[in-house]
Amino acid sequence: MAAQLTVSVGQYSDKGRKALNQDYLGLTVPQEPLLSSKGIAFAIADGISSSEVSDIASKAAVQGFLDDYYRTSETWSVKKSALQVINALNSWLFSQTQKSDFRFERDKGYVCTLSAVVIKSTHAHWFHLGDSRIYVLREGALRQLTQDHRHVESADKSYLSRAMGIFNQLEIDYDSIELKLNDVLILMTDGIYEFVNTNKLVELIDIHQQDLNLAAKIIADLALDNGSDDNLSLQILKVDSLPILDVKEKLQQLTELPFAPMLEVRQQFDGYHILKDIHASSRSHVYLAKDEIQGSDSRPLIIKTPSIDLRDDAAYLERFLQEEWVAKRINNVHVLKPYELTRQRHFLYTAFEYIDGQTLSQWMIDNPNPDVETVRKIVEQIAIGLGAFHRLEMLHQDLRPANIMIDKSGVVKIIDFGSTRVAGLEEIASPFETQHLLGTAQYSAPEYFLGEAGTPRSDLFSLAVITYQMLSGRLPYGAEVAKARSKNTQNKLIYHSVLHDDKDIPAWFDDTLKKALQPNPYKRHNELSEFVYELRHPNKAFLAKTRVPLLERNPVAFWQSISAILIVAVIVLLAR
Repeated sequence: MAAQLTVSVGQYSDKGRKALNQDYLGLTVPQEPLLSSKGIAFAIADGISSSEVSDIASKAAVQGFLDDYYRTSETWSVKKSALQVINALNSWLFSQTQKSDFRFERDKGYVCTLSAVVIKSTHAHWFHLGDSRIYVLREGALRQLTQDHRHVESADKSYLSRAMGIFNQLEIDYDSIELKLNDVLILMTDGIYEFVNTNKLVELIDIHQQDLNLAAKIIADLALDNGSDDNLSLQILKVDSLPILDVKEKLQQLTELPFAPMLEVRQQFDGYHILKDIHASSRSHVYLAKDEIQGSDSRPLIIKTPSIDLRDDAAYLERFLQEEWVAKRINNVHVLKPYELTRQRHFLYTAFEYIDGQTLSQWMIDNPNPDVETVRKIVEQIAIGLGAFHRLEMLHQDLRPANIMIDKSGVVKIIDFGSTRVAGLEEIASPFETQHLLGTAQYSAPEYFLGEAGTPRSDLFSLAVITYQMLSGRLPYGAEVAKARSKNTQNKLIYHSVLHDDKDIPAWFDDTLKKALQPNPYKRHNELSEFVYELRHPNKAFLAKTRVPLLERNPVAFWQSISAILIVAVIVLLAR
């Protein structure tokens, strides 16, 4: 089966009976690795006849979308990438109108419709506003995916209710469909679809499927012959093959390099000198090494090799290699950095910077009674590192003390990305079943035990568990979270206060932890920044809850207020 997405394309755009073509269309089919990580993008825009600059808006919208989409992070999902770009383009078009002579006449400004599709792996993601249309043709049946954003006042009067450049804020329609072999996606402006019968459209595409450019032109000519007085534009894209791999083929790709042997201290390995055996488990081996080629200038590095016992576990190997891929895409002082290899590898291994320090697990053993400020400073650094993951639509998913390092200067770094979920990679077809619960049970958020996918609030829960443990030496729910496999049992989990007579912990600090450790993710803080802020500042809900009643604070003022209210009531009654 084909290992790569391939398509056939046909496009056509003409001014028709109008003096100017205000439509614009475009397509980008990139080479690998962008083809897999970002997909194929195509878009069509239709200007409005009341505007003399609408053709500029159409061209800017399509070209801007195709150019800027591929500049977004490959870790982002298609939805996040496209919406970010479309919103930026809309703001630019709106600002152009505001700076022009048409700022008080929106229908004469930089306005156009936009319909765009991104085909990534086995799915088509579509984005739409205006009255251009997107269709899918499958097994002879044509289905319209989009709805027209047009408000009709009368038979001869209507206007766009949504379009690029009209308002500073956008409401964009988005959805995705799973593709099948030989599916055909069609984008059309109203100059085509209002004048061509759908049955005839399907017939012409079927007859000319070997030359879709010809099919597009014939359909446009037919619309013109049928009386179309508008611009004529359409795109036809047929799916010729989909990137489906079987497990055996994928495993072969992952293991093209041989597995590294068990390494010994002072051994030479692939140009590195092994200095120390740091950690060994059933899943991997970690060594401290030095780059011999760089000689005395070489900094120590960490080499990690997969266990030979797992050489047939393709899902494990994919996660093992993804760890270095993730590290290369996050540039943050509080996240472990990859070691830049300057030569070709001859074995399967990964390389990272060496952190001269200790894990947070060891730090907690050495510091069983830390003060609140020390805990805050550690948590704030972890949160900064986690924020770097979340901005790239990544979830760490295995945040625990053993995966956090503190170097000798006090800098905290997050390590181990083997369980990290990357939105952009989740959209790529894989023969391996995705597991939501890859982290350590004691620190995993309750929603993972229900089989649900995580969110940034899940990483927040893990950070709150670590914060709680640093202050108390225990876990907030003990081992009960892992046992709670239904919403009902999770709702019965009892939070035990972190406050202690022998520890100077503010009451509002405990209130903040209780909120972050809610079993229901929607009851936690919305953002990491909120949690971190409330570790230093009591929130309004806590202050309102703990505020002394007016009767106790100032009895005189209380009774004066009651008397004033009664006097007003008496006056009102007498007036009646």
